Amino acid sequence: NKSKKHPMWATEYCRDEGLRKYWDEYSYPFHKEGAGPLYRGQSATDYNHNQDMLALEMVRRWYDYWRERPGTGLRVSAGGTKIIFSDSNTHYRGEENYRRSGVTDPMRIEKDAFFAHQVMWNGWVDTDKFQTYIIGHWNYPEHTVKPVYVVSNGEQVELLLNGKSLGKGKRESHFLFTFDKVAYQAGRLEAVSYDGKGREVSRYTLSTVGEAARLELTAMQNPEGFHADGADMALLQVEVVDKDGRRCPLDNRTVRFTLKGEAEWRGGIAQGKDNHILDMNLPVECGINRALIRSTAKAGKIVVTAEAEGLPAARLTLQTVPVKVTDGLSDYLPQLTLKGRLDKGETPLTPSYTDTKRDIAIVSAEAGANRTETGNSHDDNELSEWANDGRLSTAWITYTLAEKASVDDICIKLNGWRSRSYPLEVYAGDELIWSGNTEKSLGYVHLEVDKPVCSDKITVRLKGSTTDKDAFGQIVEVAGGAANDMEKKAKEGKGKHNLRIIEIEFLESIKSR
Repeated sequence: NKSKKHPMWATEYCRDEGLRKYWDEYSYPFHKEGAGPLYRGQSATDYNHNQDMLALEMVRRWYDYWRERPGTGLRVSAGGTKIIFSDSNTHYRGEENYRRSGVTDPMRIEKDAFFAHQVMWNGWVDTDKFQTYIIGHWNYPEHTVKPVYVVSNGEQVELLLNGKSLGKGKRESHFLFTFDKVAYQAGRLEAVSYDGKGREVSRYTLSTVGEAARLELTAMQNPEGFHADGADMALLQVEVVDKDGRRCPLDNRTVRFTLKGEAEWRGGIAQGKDNHILDMNLPVECGINRALIRSTAKAGKIVVTAEAEGLPAARLTLQTVPVKVTDGLSDYLPQLTLKGRLDKGETPLTPSYTDTKRDIAIVSAEAGANRTETGNSHDDNELSEWANDGRLSTAWITYTLAEKASVDDICIKLNGWRSRSYPLEVYAGDELIWSGNTEKSLGYVHLEVDKPVCSDKITVRLKGSTTDKDAFGQIVEVAGGAANDMEKKAKEGKGKHNLRIIEIEFLESIKSR
């Protein structure tokens, strides 16, 4: 959704799910992308992604919002929030019995999608700092040939394998760069990002990790100390690492824990029977896992031991801090003293974006049918629309602009946006400037004009039959009231020559003036 006057943002802009354990189809356990049981009798591919495909989908969906950010005209989106930031025990649609649409797993271990967002969200609106990330790892069987995906906020990305350039990546959704059919070679895979002038702005490296050498056991706890109040928790992290301390990305061996001292085992989660809840034999997934322990009401030493086949044991000692109790009561409340994180700094007092497009105002419109309703297509109200009468001869509308302009971007919300593709022609005056089929989307589409023509009259015309097939059929939307009713009405409409425009904007790139 967009508006000239209301801050409008999405609270859940991507609902796809994926298990952290599955890197891609080329890695153990070689999970086929999308494989899993049906959901309510329908395919649940979008809820059974591998990590690489989940990250790609997150990039594509965030681009829908970033493209409509402030600075791109008068009607803009305020963005979106990742409402399920960590996997949770809410309703599920995939193979596992918990929600996996987070960018971290339930123990807050990052998925690739986390680092993809770190790149895309590196700024308040526009990019503040350049960053690049290669999705996945670089440990594959010999003779593997696979695509490599890079997320970057630079303008170009070059891939180097052991110092040899593999060329520039194919760009999609602004942030995503794809390198097809890369032949695996052990060693160093490096992505180098460049700005529009060809200057290097960031880089990221993956290296082939050696054989597993040891377990690395660490703890994350309250920075003020692990308190013996019977409620405080410490998070244990176990990693399988090589001789240089690098995590082994394909290791999935089981780690056996023992716990002695003043703490209770609350466990972690992994794929398996009962999700390994409270299990003290916990497998690592992609070389890492975490488990929780809870303090008792008595201060003392805690010793945790981790063992796995073929590796030396790791041991960790913790000490809980006494909590003063008087007549069964304590005045210790951790929320009163824990410090917040304000690394980001205060909200800027000046715009954190550069205007890249300007909105060319619409003065009036004429159409082949329902002429009194043409204003509905540019009234900044997404609950109204203009539509023709279902005949191809009337499926046109001509807009008169406030000034002559070289319009090079037509942003349009068409009814049935998820499922309907419209074959359109666009004219500036009498000259054809765009022709094709509109993409399906979760909202707005852009008709980008390669060779704009200066004019104050723009005509949009349907040139054939619309086609219907839901591009997001597996993704179940939250009830959207009138907006969803409009789309339902569009699907039920008779005929294939319906042109239905909810909102249209004519934009001119500022750099072209």
